[in-house]
Amino acid sequence: MNYLEFEKPLAEIEGKAEELRALARSNPGMDVEKEAAGLDRKAQEMLAQIYGGLTAWQKAQVARHPDRPHCKDYFEGLLTDYTPLAGDRNFADDHAVMGGLARLGAQPIVVIGHEKGHDTKSRIHHNFGMARPEGYRKAIRLMDLAHRFGLPVVTIVDTPGAYPGKGAEERGQAEAIARSTEKCLEVEVPVVSVVIGEGGSGGAVAFATANRVLMLEHSIYSVISPEGCASILWKDSEKMREAAEALRMTAQDLDRLGVIDRIIREPLGGAHRDKHATIQTVGEVVGQALADLVGKPGRELRDGRRRKFLGMGAKGLAA
Repeated sequence: MNYLEFEKPLAEIEGKAEELRALARSNPGMDVEKEAAGLDRKAQEMLAQIYGGLTAWQKAQVARHPDRPHCKDYFEGLLTDYTPLAGDRNFADDHAVMGGLARLGAQPIVVIGHEKGHDTKSRIHHNFGMARPEGYRKAIRLMDLAHRFGLPVVTIVDTPGAYPGKGAEERGQAEAIARSTEKCLEVEVPVVSVVIGEGGSGGAVAFATANRVLMLEHSIYSVISPEGCASILWKDSEKMREAAEALRMTAQDLDRLGVIDRIIREPLGGAHRDKHATIQTVGEVVGQALADLVGKPGRELRDGRRRKFLGMGAKGLAA
């Protein structure tokens, strides 16, 4: 278990419980279960207390937790008959973006998502989930395919933002993001998006301009990272806590502001403490969203999506 900074008191208690059990395993005659169970109860109470009052910055840390389930985990846990499709038919295949044809239950879909990777090697391979222009153009190609064959689109969002490198800018990063967002608004099929971790800047909006935008309870969705915001506004990245609060980036804030449609509950302590349960819950909620949308006329879906995003912000920041 990787513990976050604010979880250190919890780490001590759970560590002591595990030490007792390890001691009992090496000494079969020793009975420590009563003491260990007491520590477990204390840990659960502390976990509920900590996660019942997370600040925006703490939620950002949970959203970035290295053990949270990533896009690949959701694909493997929820999809059948998954057929990956690669490349933008123009420059290259971007490994930060996964996508293809699949079934969610009995429903055929086109699925697209950001993949961060789970260790150093895979994170480098997937560029930490930061898509290049060819990634967004691959997404456009897949959405065109969905539109042509009348397949719903499901997108999984988990990115700190689009890749800001020189090569990406030379190949038209801003244009690719804008075209992907435009394509989300054009397709006459249901589009459901789930923010599973970080939803950073236009790199997230390019996949999340959907009929239904869902967010995991401890995920974040923002125009800029707290550190980036603090560096710009206060010239001090250490003011990220104040920036996180000001950005209104949590699922709870965005639900109140009408930016998202539903919050998906996570297991106590975050998605990383029970990956399987989190993945199954996401599958159920996405299935419900698709059931509400599938069968509606294409133009109604498209026009409703456009009205939704044109009306965004009407509640105001005072909400």
